[in-house]
Amino acid sequence: MTSDSMARQPAGLWAGPMNASGDRRGRRGRPDWSDIAFFVLLALGAGYAIDVYGHFMDYYETLILLGCVALFSWMGWLWRPLRALMLASGLTALLAIWLYSPTGSLLQGDLSHVESVFLLKYLISSQSAVLWMCALFVLATVCYWAGFAVPTFSWVGSVLTWGAVYAGLTGLLVRWREGHLLGPDIGHVPVSNLYEVFVLLALITALFYLYYERRYATRALGGFVLLVISALVVFLLWYSFTREAYQIQPLVPALKSWWMKLHVPANFIGYGTFSLAAMVGFAYLVKAHGETRGVKPLIPLFLLGAVLCAEPFMFGSRELSATWMLFFGAGALIVGTILAFRAPIAQRLPALEVLDDIMYRAIAIGFAFFTVATILGALWAADAWGTYWQWDPKETWALIVWLNYAAWLHMRLMKGLRGAMAAYWALTGLLVTSFAFLGVNMFLSGLHSYGEL
Repeated sequence: MTSDSMARQPAGLWAGPMNASGDRRGRRGRPDWSDIAFFVLLALGAGYAIDVYGHFMDYYETLILLGCVALFSWMGWLWRPLRALMLASGLTALLAIWLYSPTGSLLQGDLSHVESVFLLKYLISSQSAVLWMCALFVLATVCYWAGFAVPTFSWVGSVLTWGAVYAGLTGLLVRWREGHLLGPDIGHVPVSNLYEVFVLLALITALFYLYYERRYATRALGGFVLLVISALVVFLLWYSFTREAYQIQPLVPALKSWWMKLHVPANFIGYGTFSLAAMVGFAYLVKAHGETRGVKPLIPLFLLGAVLCAEPFMFGSRELSATWMLFFGAGALIVGTILAFRAPIAQRLPALEVLDDIMYRAIAIGFAFFTVATILGALWAADAWGTYWQWDPKETWALIVWLNYAAWLHMRLMKGLRGAMAAYWALTGLLVTSFAFLGVNMFLSGLHSYGEL
């Protein structure tokens, strides 16, 4: 199905009529029986966890668990596919827990079962599920781009992306269980190291894209957004197998805090939406220059795209690396091919107004969550180190990221920033965000240097 044919579907399919900007806004009525049933199911699960494992949780962790029940119920009501995803991944994770230990006890089980149980070994152990996530994301990227020639492939790309998100979320949930099987002092929420947050970042970026894909009734952006996710996948695979990062390790003392359960997810919602906005900005520039067939404006676009592709090479090693030289070459070739075929690609992309609107909404959401994450980080620092701010490299770069997107939003809301300038700025912002995420850990030392390459 092409973007145009999707736009001609009945309004009910996409939960609301399309306005002038191409935005199909759904109007939710009161929660129905399924929403209530979902809330009751989550509440029962939380009650069971508190009753059986409450002695492992402090007061704040109990409040976080109860808050998640309300939050996930609300999110499932706003966007029904998210509810189906949570149910599917949750049930699959429970199956894995049962396979590890039929008694279902948090402190009992045998990780050696992963070698003897087919489903664990090949499908739903944490490492297997994450590998499936990686494979499905790469296949989805290929299908989205093939969809520009054969529209049916775009639909396949959407299905594969949902499958990748399902596999990745299941992998994180099962990894949480596997950590506790190693020991009660080892198990932790799986958002504590580079391996885990790379998976989290890929999932968040993909979920926000899928939301906008449905909201704006277009799949033409999938190829662009999945490019940055595929780059994350390549980095994740390299990091996993060269550094054995997939192994579950005990937390360092500074991370043994309930603050992490709030700070890290909020932070990576910001990173994910900023990445999404950057790729939408890339699509905007391809659309704009594809329609005008400009040549000179594409030169800085190509150079910026090449730098973005080369960035993991620079982070991965300070010496020449065949892996990252190959990655850089492939990335530059992909960017160059997109620019060479910008005219036919531009015809399939949504209107410039729609791309601009998605870019703005993604940055606005990311900025809000990143602001919350920064405040939570300051409170966590005060609790752990006795001071809210120490100008640690990670804190300094977090401030730079915040100021960058604060300036972008200010210029848009107060000065009417639109068009190519906003897109270039969003694309450049990905460099700033990436250095705050990875570069600080690679090149600068500080209190936040928990993940190293």
